[in-house]
Amino acid sequence: MTVIKMDQLRKDFTVRVKAGRFRREKRTVAAVDGIDLSIERGEMVGYIGPNGAGKSTTLKMLTGVLTPSGGHVSVCGLEPVPQRTRLALRLGVVFGQRSQLWWDLPLRESFRLLKHIYRVRPDEHAARLRRCVGLLDLEAFLDTPVRQLSLGQRMRGELTAALLHGPEVLFLDEPTIGLDVVSKQAVRSFLAELGATGDVTLVLTTHDLADIERLCRRLVVIDHGRVVHDGTIEALHTRYGSRRRLVVDLDAPLPTGFTVEGATLVSVEAEGHRASFDLAGDTAGAVVGRLAALSSLRDLSLVEPDIEDVVARLYAS
Repeated sequence: MTVIKMDQLRKDFTVRVKAGRFRREKRTVAAVDGIDLSIERGEMVGYIGPNGAGKSTTLKMLTGVLTPSGGHVSVCGLEPVPQRTRLALRLGVVFGQRSQLWWDLPLRESFRLLKHIYRVRPDEHAARLRRCVGLLDLEAFLDTPVRQLSLGQRMRGELTAALLHGPEVLFLDEPTIGLDVVSKQAVRSFLAELGATGDVTLVLTTHDLADIERLCRRLVVIDHGRVVHDGTIEALHTRYGSRRRLVVDLDAPLPTGFTVEGATLVSVEAEGHRASFDLAGDTAGAVVGRLAALSSLRDLSLVEPDIEDVVARLYAS
């Protein structure tokens, strides 16, 4: 079932630019420039792009905060702007720089207020809260005022607040920004378990590509308001020529002028006792077997391609 559907979605803004010493003129800028995209129920989608690419503008149109300039968008079968109140009951939203918790109230009281705002049945609210408290380890600070929580604790509270009414779609905008390693791991583990159930469709925008690799099978990259990649992370690596790297330690240097089918020599170090190869197509096992026929191997390691380098290359192109 298609949960999110965008057809030629556009959002234009009018800005004033300098057109002389004392004069300014109006200019129309397309923040989102004709996006066609469908997201199915239960998908976990990474939605990324450089600053100013149109990520946050897209999310604001999907949640009914902004009215599109053109095209059509539907979320859960509803039009976000005219049916914003009905849609809000079916969405969960977490923005890294915004809070839906009450600053001076204990965390527990914020959750209680949200139960009344969303009109959630007491038994459903209690069951969801117990699950989130257990998975996100909230028990120790449920009675602490929100203003006294650390950033990591508050973000775990924000995730819980977004899920207590049982949303069908969860939008996450930079959910791990500024978090320490332990808090990031807790949030990622929770979202991975949430996504594994298939009950919630998750759309994640972030500059932390480790979040994308950990959570999302599908990756949508936009730039200048247009989709430039829609597919798996593996397809992105293939498209932009990234390769796995094999590093081998040798008992003796490889013979002069050698070649290894399925691999390209990148570097030789330690007086010929260490060599690095980019794998072109064959499996690592096949290449290791061919190397072992040329020289005795002492140790080896396989380095996966860095998604940050691939995405940086995509933006540059």
